[in-house]
Order: sequence, then C-alpha cells, then structure tokens
Amino acid sequence: MIGMAREQRLAEIFVEVADSLVEDFDVIDLLQRLSTRCVELLDVSAAGILLVDAHGELQIIAASDEHTHLLELFALQHDQGPCVECYHTGAARTNIDLTHQEAASWPRFAARARETGYVTTHALPLRLRNRVVGALNLFQTTPHHLGDADIALAQALADVATIAILQQRTLEQSHVENSQLATALTSRILVEQVKGVLAERWNSSVDEAFAVFRAYARAHRLRLVDLAARIIAGDFDTADIPAPAPAPAPAASEERSD
Repeated sequence: MIGMAREQRLAEIFVEVADSLVEDFDVIDLLQRLSTRCVELLDVSAAGILLVDAHGELQIIAASDEHTHLLELFALQHDQGPCVECYHTGAARTNIDLTHQEAASWPRFAARARETGYVTTHALPLRLRNRVVGALNLFQTTPHHLGDADIALAQALADVATIAILQQRTLEQSHVENSQLATALTSRILVEQVKGVLAERWNSSVDEAFAVFRAYARAHRLRLVDLAARIIAGDFDTADIPAPAPAPAPAASEERSD
C-alpha cells in the first residue's frame, strides 16, 4: 500500500514538472520544488542542486531548506566534496559514509557535514547524454543505505532537473546553454538577496521569508527572479506582500498562588 501511494505521488510530481516546462518557465522555483520532492520521496533529510559556473566551480542553485549550516555545506563543494568528483567524472557517488575513511579525501566537507548532523551523503550527476552541468546532493542523518530503486529514482529527478535547466530544444546550442546556466545562477543570487532583505524587514527567519515570497509570486503568476529584481530595484512595494505570521509566544508559566 505504501509502495502504491509512493508511485501515485511520483506520477503526480512528474506531471507537475511536465506542466511547468512551458516557455519562459520559472527555473528557480521548479528546481526548488524538485529539491523538496527528493526529501519527500526518498528517505533523506536534505537535498540540494548545484550548478557549475563559468569558472568550473559548483554553486548552490536550490535547496530543500534554507538553514545556514546546510547552505554552508553546499557552498563548501565549490572546491571539495562528492559533488565535485561527481561533476568531473559524470558518475554517481552514493551511500558515502561520512564517518568512514572513504570521506577522508574531503576533510573540511566531511567534518562540516558531521557537525551539521549528517552521516551519509550521495551525489548524482545532472547529466543529459554527454553533458554534465552540475550535481544533486542528498544528505541523511541516519546511516542506512539507499537501495537501487531509490538511487534510480534520485537519478531520474536529477535528469528532470537537467532538462529543466538546459531545455531540450536548445541543448545543442552551446552559447544558449551557457547563457541559460549563467541566468540561472544570477537568478539564484537575486532571490538570495531578497530573502535576506525580507527576513530583516519582517524580523523573521529566512525560511519564513522565502516561503511567503514564493507564495506571493505563485499567487500573482510572477517568476521569482522577476519579482526579486523589482524588489532589489525599488520598483515594488514589499508592503504588498503579507508578512509571515509571528511565531506563537511561549505559554506563560502558571502564576504562583499567594
């Protein structure tokens, strides 16, 4: 029964993705959704999608959550980590024990991952035919292995992310491809700036600010990057976006009787 429910959910997600791949679609929002779907469908704690920039370094483009420690962990992989190897070889690295000798070649990455609470990681290439443009990174807080079926599903989600980034109709046009990758990375930077601005303005967490920002963009059929650019340029009044609800106050302790 659980398997059937998962298959149904998987079918729904791929339909959702297919419906999103229209002309001028919002690639940042789609990749964000794919990273959260990885956590939903696979037995992992966190997921992130990294793209290679013009200098050949991996940069975070989407993450299943916006916790600072997790983003720092992804950022470390611009120069070391399983995603770097995965990108250069085009081969998946799965079920890596971060507490074992096999992670010794990435000392800073492995140490930071353990500090953050992760003990197992996986890296799968964003690859379509002979092109590799990045990697999907998965983290677990428990040491169990992902089976072959889960790894195959993770790779399928990575392949969908690759198609979303490159767009099949322009895959063979290298100048267009490079432009799309650069645009995606620039879009992420703009969205990051706006998350910080809104979180500070609302005195909220970055996660809360991003959730409200995304909800507003979707409700008004705006691309995240377009709305972010307007906010940064001062062409949009952020007062039009409802602030996140304040966290409930802690329950007051019972008054001591006289």
